[in-house]
Amino acid sequence: MDFDFSDDQQALRDAVAKWVEKSYDFEQRGKVVKAGGFDRKVYTELAELGLAGIYVSEEHGGLGMGPVEAMVVMEELGRGIVCEPLAQAFVASAVIQAYGPADLKEQWLPRIASGEALVVLAHQERKARYRLDVCEAHASKTGSGYAITGLKNIVPVGDHADAFLVPAVLDGKLALFLVERTAQGVNTRGYPAQDEARAADVKLDNAPAQLITTDGLVALAHAVDVGIASVCAEGVGAMEKTLALTVDYMNQRKQFGVTIASFQALRHRVADMKMQLELARSMSYYASLKLGAAATERRQALSRAKVQLGQSMRFVSQQSVQLHGGIGVTDEYIGSHYFKKLTQLEMTYGDTMHHLGEVSTRMVATAGVFA
Repeated sequence: MDFDFSDDQQALRDAVAKWVEKSYDFEQRGKVVKAGGFDRKVYTELAELGLAGIYVSEEHGGLGMGPVEAMVVMEELGRGIVCEPLAQAFVASAVIQAYGPADLKEQWLPRIASGEALVVLAHQERKARYRLDVCEAHASKTGSGYAITGLKNIVPVGDHADAFLVPAVLDGKLALFLVERTAQGVNTRGYPAQDEARAADVKLDNAPAQLITTDGLVALAHAVDVGIASVCAEGVGAMEKTLALTVDYMNQRKQFGVTIASFQALRHRVADMKMQLELARSMSYYASLKLGAAATERRQALSRAKVQLGQSMRFVSQQSVQLHGGIGVTDEYIGSHYFKKLTQLEMTYGDTMHHLGEVSTRMVATAGVFA
């Protein structure tokens, strides 16, 4: 099989890499973090590059691309540990395009593609523990549409987003809705997340909502899988940069009169980091390529990928800190920020143990041992 990227995909990668190098260096990122972990101007710059419209069809003002192009973009943003949640544009546009009614598509997809509207997934609840079928938020019909009551936690840039994709129980079945942040009955409480990006708790009290689909569990699973693929790609980019920082440091740090890069035991540890990176990269490719598969196959594939990415991200980040020594955990050094990012990515959309359980649950065939 040919795994080489096309000329267009490589050009896209180069464009994003140049933007990260020029507009989002460590100093600029620090300013974003101090300002709260999100900068709308930065997000607009990404949208002006066309990146927010990767999943949006040309009919609705997007680029009409797909998962592989999104993966390429997220790898480069991962290298820069960009705080702005571009992946949420992929999630929202994929779900609205696949499940939304025509009027909702016409209303929101062009705005998502242009960057005018930032729509984020608000699905996490305290009691759910990564399970998508556990939802306490409930919806009811009103004279003009629907209203939702509930509390959603750790919503990406929830106090800055323009709208939310919200799962809620309607007539005993999970449905998916779109709720505008400025709607009556919507209250947000923002805070910095562990990776220094921004999140918020979103409280809905009979908030007016637009119905996307009554088949909410299917749509939510699709949304989360798009998110997982983005997390995998972002993790690969962050790990690649973490490895490069570690190697550079080892080539400069001296002990006993020589650089520590000359110590065979440490070189073996770097080789193990590289191996974990490449395992993660292959599974990230696998995840993105499986986004177009049937739901059962897709869900299993994305959980498999998240297990490997979780293991790799934990290993690479922890080895990097140990090989750096004390400087590896100081805020002044960029490496510690990659450690934070990889730690949070490992838990985003389900941690390694959760997805290991998902893989186990979906194993329907055996190797003959129990047949």
